[in-house]
Amino acid sequence: MSPVLEIRGLSVPLPGSGDRAHAVEGLSLTVGPGEIVCVVGESGSGKSVTAHAVMGLLPPVLKPSGGEIRLLGEDVLAASPSRLRALRGGRMAMVFQEPMTALNPVLTVGAQLAEVLEAHAEGPSGRARHERVLALMRDVHLPDPVRMVRAYPHQLSGGQRQRVMIAMALANDPALIIADEPTTALDVTTQAQILKLMRELQARRDAGILFITHDFGVVAEIADRVAVMRRGRLVEEGTAEAVLSRPQDPYTRMLIDAVPSATPPAPRPRPAAKPPVLEVESLAKTYGGGVASGLGGLFGRPGRVVHALDRVSVSLRPGETLGVVGESGSGKSTLARCIARFVDPSAGAIRLDGADIAGLRGRALHPYRRRVQVIFQDPYRSLNPRRRVGPSIVEGPRNYGTPAAVAWERARSLMDLVGLDPSALERYPHEFSGGQRQRIAIARALAMEPDLLIADEAVSALDVSVQAQVLDLLESVRERLNLAILFITHDLRVAARLCDRLIVMLNGRVVEEGETAAVFADPQHAYTRALFAAAPGAHRREAAE
Repeated sequence: MSPVLEIRGLSVPLPGSGDRAHAVEGLSLTVGPGEIVCVVGESGSGKSVTAHAVMGLLPPVLKPSGGEIRLLGEDVLAASPSRLRALRGGRMAMVFQEPMTALNPVLTVGAQLAEVLEAHAEGPSGRARHERVLALMRDVHLPDPVRMVRAYPHQLSGGQRQRVMIAMALANDPALIIADEPTTALDVTTQAQILKLMRELQARRDAGILFITHDFGVVAEIADRVAVMRRGRLVEEGTAEAVLSRPQDPYTRMLIDAVPSATPPAPRPRPAAKPPVLEVESLAKTYGGGVASGLGGLFGRPGRVVHALDRVSVSLRPGETLGVVGESGSGKSTLARCIARFVDPSAGAIRLDGADIAGLRGRALHPYRRRVQVIFQDPYRSLNPRRRVGPSIVEGPRNYGTPAAVAWERARSLMDLVGLDPSALERYPHEFSGGQRQRIAIARALAMEPDLLIADEAVSALDVSVQAQVLDLLESVRERLNLAILFITHDLRVAARLCDRLIVMLNGRVVEEGETAAVFADPQHAYTRALFAAAPGAHRREAAE
């Protein structure tokens, strides 16, 4: 059977004086009907450039210099702009990583699905188009399609938005679907649902899928064949079973080894018990409850009450890492924001070394701000792109009265601590990789000499190899500085790698807590067991065992 997609000797040169001559060099790859081919590699490996080249979406500065891309036998690289527009959404379609930026925020999702159908002459019209939109929503298991067609993207969850993107990709029954990191930003349970959905749709529609990812857990869950790319070149290719069980290239083995294990390490011996740095008691955060906004507010209808936190109690000692695990909406990030006092809690106590800061406001909080520092998920958004990283690091200590010379000397020592050259202080955030920017964010937090470090999904957007490096760094920093770390994550594998204790949150409440090894060995709550079952590659691991 002829392949749906055939790439032969594709080369895409890089402009200027980069670290290499080509984004993609001499790549050959095929995708057959009803086949899922995963392209795996770190950031900069060329996998997304390959996907965009197939779709004809490369920026003007990146132009293929050689090779062929054939879609159902047709040369995509030779296609005119009008022909490419017909192919996109017709014979091939793409599911992007972040649906919130790919969807139009001012159009309902129903209108956007209808627009995809309308763009192709062979698409249905009128009532038939509306029925087709509803059918697509049912195909991707969106709840209540009749209501959903009138919803705007911001009114949907992350998983629902990604289902809408998949429905748009399926609208005109393409032969090829390209999925570019479609599950990276999703919780493990939502991720498992999306992967299951893509498997189901691929089997039902016999479409070929080119699936871009950096996560070998996802590969284990979904791939028929695997292509591993490094620095623009294909370094290994084979069936999923062969590549996962018997990797041939050292780079492939490194990527597989970097995936966090679902088995926690043996509990570390703990130092003598010390008073807690942090004590949270019966913490609550409620949103809503007043007059609803919009039309309901005009008639005085009361708004919906959301209990983001419902009587949460935790404690954390020096030198200890507490993992907070749960899906989006579980309350874990709200807990972090309340502890950092970015938001005001509705009730309860937050004690730092015995002092309750829950009710403090304004200048009364100033002495405590430096003692609690946060590392955010996206370091590029948390760093000022117009400032060199040096001033960003020394700004906090300088605001608390640290002399400039002392602040700069500490910044240089912190850059060394996080594995970067002190000369990097003179560079801008865009000049670093994602992993390097997260190291800078850690250095900036440590510059304040905090007692408590909050890492809010600090590694979820990183490649597995970079993720492993940042986790090692956090472990080293915790041991050297005797820091208390509150580690927020939706990935139990990552929690197992770093955390001494775990709490599992659901709907604003703590449903399970205990030593990490004990929770992994015998999870008590059904929700915790569901999180374990949803982890990418869990079924393959169970079969291997």
